[in-house]
Parts: sequence; C-alpha cells; structure tokens
Amino acid sequence: MRQKYLTDLSDEQWAIIAPLFKGMRNRKWDKRELVNAVLYLVDNGCKWRNLPHDFPPYSTVHSFYRRARISGLWDKILQHLVEVTRKRAERNPNPTYAIIDSQSINTAYASEQVGFDGGKKTKDINVIS
Repeated sequence: MRQKYLTDLSDEQWAIIAPLFKGMRNRKWDKRELVNAVLYLVDNGCKWRNLPHDFPPYSTVHSFYRRARISGLWDKILQHLVEVTRKRAERNPNPTYAIIDSQSINTAYASEQVGFDGGKKTKDINVIS
C-alpha cells in the first residue's frame, strides 16, 4: 500500500471513469494506479524518471499513457466527464454549440518595412534594406 497523493482519484471519481477501461488487458498494475501516476505527473510537471517510487515504474506509466493517447482513451474520458457533469447539472449531455474566444491580431500593411527593435523594445521601426 502506498501513500495517498492529492492527485489520486477518489473512489467516486474512479467509479465514473472505470467502465471506460473495460476490455483492456490486465497486467501487473491496476489501471487506477496507472491513471493516478499520470495525474501526478500532469499536476506536478515532473519528468517521467522522477515519478515517485511508490507508483508503478515510469516506463510502464509512460507506455500506458502513450497507448491511451494513441487509442483516444483520454479523449473518451474527457467526453464522458463532460456528459456526466452536464447530466448532474440537469442539462443536455451533449452541448448544441460552443463559444470560442479568440484574439484578433492586426497585421502590418507593409510588413517588409516594419520591424522590431529588441534592444529598445519598440515596434514600427523602418527596417534598413
């Protein structure tokens, strides 16, 4: 038994996503332990080799993460969580539209004549040709 980390899934959280792991091969390590290891890495931003020793070996966790990414499992988990969250909020499980906020960037009319002086941190300086 290993120590519990703040990033570990609770029993309720695991129960929500556990059905998505049905049909996967069961090897030495429990899928929940592998997911907890990935969550620890994502939250702490550490290197794979710096994964604490009470998790499965980093090579096993990396292989699990990579296979799940390639197969689309992470996308399925996120989509499932969106549906569950929307159902709990008594909303349609599938959103009908989405709003994407983007920033507009104006381009210079004659970009070959406009430059940036990094030393003075000013723009709109004529570039010497």
